[in-house]
Amino acid sequence: MNNQVKIIIATHKKYSMPDDPMYISVHVGAEGKTDEQGNPLDLGYVKDNTGENISAKNSSYCELTGLYWAWKNLDADYIGLAHYRRHFSYQKKGTSPMENVLTSDELFPLLEKYKIFVPKKRKYYIESLYSHYAHTHYAEHLDETRKVIADLFPDYLKHYDDVVNHTYGYMFNMMIMQKTLFDDYCQWLFAILFELEKRIDAKNAGLSSFQSRFYGRVSEIIFNVWLARKIETQEVTPAQIKELPYIYMEKINWNRKVRSFIKAKFMHKKYEGSF
Repeated sequence: MNNQVKIIIATHKKYSMPDDPMYISVHVGAEGKTDEQGNPLDLGYVKDNTGENISAKNSSYCELTGLYWAWKNLDADYIGLAHYRRHFSYQKKGTSPMENVLTSDELFPLLEKYKIFVPKKRKYYIESLYSHYAHTHYAEHLDETRKVIADLFPDYLKHYDDVVNHTYGYMFNMMIMQKTLFDDYCQWLFAILFELEKRIDAKNAGLSSFQSRFYGRVSEIIFNVWLARKIETQEVTPAQIKELPYIYMEKINWNRKVRSFIKAKFMHKKYEGSF
């Protein structure tokens, strides 16, 4: 059963990882990274610059270079993505975060019923996905994405317009999906992002290193667009989608997060770091 599901854990540094064989730790952004001696940096994980890859785009694509690597290089019935500091969970089994990471014993019995697993919806309450992005990042990234979708995938446009006005969404680029759906999503996603890259070059857009990661952030939102279209076409039903809790492996700096949100919303100060 262990080859039935492969979930990559995107990381850029050495970190404590679950030992369940369905997980594959992937060093994202491995291309060009060296150690203090000038040798290729080796974290002891699979590198995303092996096989067919876009590892060199990691500074703007974030964990999506790992997603692309999984799409092009893994073969399993279900493929998914989690983060070194953010994991799927199912039920509380212990006091430490690592004890509560989703296991194959918990996941495998659910595969007969569900085609897609997503993290619990993130709720913004007082803001839409669009307004939150506009306050904390740059609205033109989403505006140009809409134009790309209109050009490449016009059947998805109404779903885009609907999703960006939601006050909730499945975020973090986390998912576990049946391989056929995973392939469909990645083909759709990277077609959009590669075209968006032609229209907005992160390296020449005058953005900070933090803000230049917008391809990875746009994808968080448009995953919901793709999913809405799949539900409408009945390629997947709501009953075949399972929301799972997600857990953080580190403490969140809520004071900084709240202060940064207030500054972004009312003082037009963009985010310049994670929390």
